[in-house]
Amino acid sequence: MRTAKDISARDIQKRLREFASEEKARFLQGFFKTGAGQYGEGDRFLGVVVPDVRKVAKEYRDVYLGEITNLLSSPYHEDRLLALLMLAWAYEKGDVAVKKRIYGLYLKSTRFINNWDLVDLSAPNIVGGHLIDKNRKPLHALAKSRDLWKRRIAILATFAFIKRDDFSDVFTISETLLSDDHDLIHKAVGWMLREVGKRNDAVLEGFLKRHYRRMPRTMLRYAIERFPEAKRKRYLTGKV
Repeated sequence: MRTAKDISARDIQKRLREFASEEKARFLQGFFKTGAGQYGEGDRFLGVVVPDVRKVAKEYRDVYLGEITNLLSSPYHEDRLLALLMLAWAYEKGDVAVKKRIYGLYLKSTRFINNWDLVDLSAPNIVGGHLIDKNRKPLHALAKSRDLWKRRIAILATFAFIKRDDFSDVFTISETLLSDDHDLIHKAVGWMLREVGKRNDAVLEGFLKRHYRRMPRTMLRYAIERFPEAKRKRYLTGKV
């Protein structure tokens, strides 16, 4: 019987490719905007859907961290997604040393974490999780980056804090990103603000009343999605 030390990144990739579909690959390349000038330009897909990627991640989650790292630099999107899911699991189960290593690896590998699903399924667990009881300056640096995905990592990482009713960083980073010009940042900020509202409507409204007139329309719509219709209209028409 093979043990974790006997399994290589190539073995894991071979297993993942058993689920590949050319038809799904074509669909995913369109869905994740891989055309010239689009946010996912040049990304390549095998055509493996997320439930199957998760299945493989579960099967191989005990392999050595070095093999997972090899997956993370793959040109194929699903390989990188698989690596990130495995890293998130390893982070959750790891000791202090392992957690520190995975967090460091993540920040050194952001060039491979280059689409919204890769960010969203990993940043809250690894980056946010690591900084819960630490200085959050790294997040604020990421929020000011010229790189779209680093900025998205910054705001999504705050999800870990929001779940603990810790809202200061999500508000500060949201303020930093109010003038961002990318729709994927507008959606991410609005989403995190909406999550704040699920836990404390009054705190969210305090932030919105100060900033809603400056917020991009998409960001505002996401943030107020759970409000009663009449209140949403007041925000959208600037009558709050």
